[in-house]
Amino acid sequence: MLVPYVRRNLSAFDPFRELDEIERAFFGSNDSKVAAFSTDIRDNGKEFVLEADLPGVKKEDIKLDLSDNILTITAERHSEFEEKDKKGNYVRCERSYGSYQRSFDTTGIDVDKIDAEFTDGVLKLTMPKLVEQKPERRRLEIK
Repeated sequence: MLVPYVRRNLSAFDPFRELDEIERAFFGSNDSKVAAFSTDIRDNGKEFVLEADLPGVKKEDIKLDLSDNILTITAERHSEFEEKDKKGNYVRCERSYGSYQRSFDTTGIDVDKIDAEFTDGVLKLTMPKLVEQKPERRRLEIK
């Protein structure tokens, strides 16, 4: 049987990943469970730039929702094969399909000016920081 070789590197040991694998092996995988996706967030001084990896997801299957200073990114990746093919013809099927979701706090972000683009499987959000309104300083005349 053709199975990918997994090289165990002790310097890359992650006990939490091992626990997740034990849980999946014991309880099985739960297809209704919403998975997460990888993101990078950079602070460019006047703005934050969030880049999310969403390979195999179509632009129309991505939703960005803002509510109560929470930005929620939801994406769906659809299967291109039927369940019977997955069981019958595949030797190994590791690509994931389903719903993916992450939420981010947008406190301090000018949400009206968030810019979103999706290119080559990467969602890029440019999120300008709110400009602090410094109180106007003036001298009052005493009567």
